[in-house]
Amino acid sequence: MSNFAVMQGTVIKSTGSNYIVRVEGKLYNCKLKGKLRLDGRKTTNPTAVGDMVDIELENKTDGNITKIHPRKNYIIRKSLNLSKQAHILASNIDQAVLIATIVAPRTSLGFIDRFLITAEAYSIPAKLIFNKIDLLDEELLEMQQQTIDLYEKIGYPCFSVSSYEKKQVEELREIFKNKLTLIAGHSGVGKSTFINALEPNLAIRTGQISSAHLKGMHTTTFAEIHPLSFGGDIIDTPGIKELGLVEMKKEEIGHYFPEMRHRMGECKFNNCLHVNEPKCAVRDAYQSGEISPERYESYLKILSGEEMDWKEWEIR
Repeated sequence: MSNFAVMQGTVIKSTGSNYIVRVEGKLYNCKLKGKLRLDGRKTTNPTAVGDMVDIELENKTDGNITKIHPRKNYIIRKSLNLSKQAHILASNIDQAVLIATIVAPRTSLGFIDRFLITAEAYSIPAKLIFNKIDLLDEELLEMQQQTIDLYEKIGYPCFSVSSYEKKQVEELREIFKNKLTLIAGHSGVGKSTFINALEPNLAIRTGQISSAHLKGMHTTTFAEIHPLSFGGDIIDTPGIKELGLVEMKKEEIGHYFPEMRHRMGECKFNNCLHVNEPKCAVRDAYQSGEISPERYESYLKILSGEEMDWKEWEIR
């Protein structure tokens, strides 16, 4: 029996069977108690970054995780191997931020929409940050502004930055303050460069500037929580190639498009799919220009399962 008291903390890093748990600013190296490893969970990792856990210390620096507290939400990746098990990347997040780029590489509207829908499904506030504005000419800047206008009209806060030149990054500190924020995006959009510009003391490893800035060689291989000196934490995640959605009924998908959700009560049929049903308020709004063609097209693609990997990523 340990002579040290049981304490509650947050898992901030996971490497295999080893976990780093933060308790009131102090870090402890921990392992899972055997019963927690073998309790019938259907995930490859019983605990994950962001989990609130109880630990029992063995000495001043090491201990065992004895309890995992219930999660308010989590992001999960389905395994691609034959086991079909899932891997939890992070839990208990307060908001999700997508780093997007118009070029080098381009983030598609479909990818942005799937990210936003996933967050909507579990009531996680979402924001969009468009990076690499230093690479944009006048035409591309106009294209980016059109994209920003599209999402701000729906109600999603959007921001433009150059992480490479550290332009307009410090001004965003307020949106991260005192929150646990998941940062996601394609490999190469500059997530690690953005985090370093936001909090220079972290010095997160990035790829070589010439390739990371233009082509993108993301070097994060697992989710990890990093503290912010001005308050709050951020979770840097591996680059996402494709973003699928949690499986949901077709009738539910429209609920996760705010501009559709606000009008669905006016449709003639309660189970309206907003495709070709009569007296559909959503289609009327689309045809009148109140719902953008881009968003309605994304909705139809998701409804049909087109270009979707439904099993790979979920947020719960």
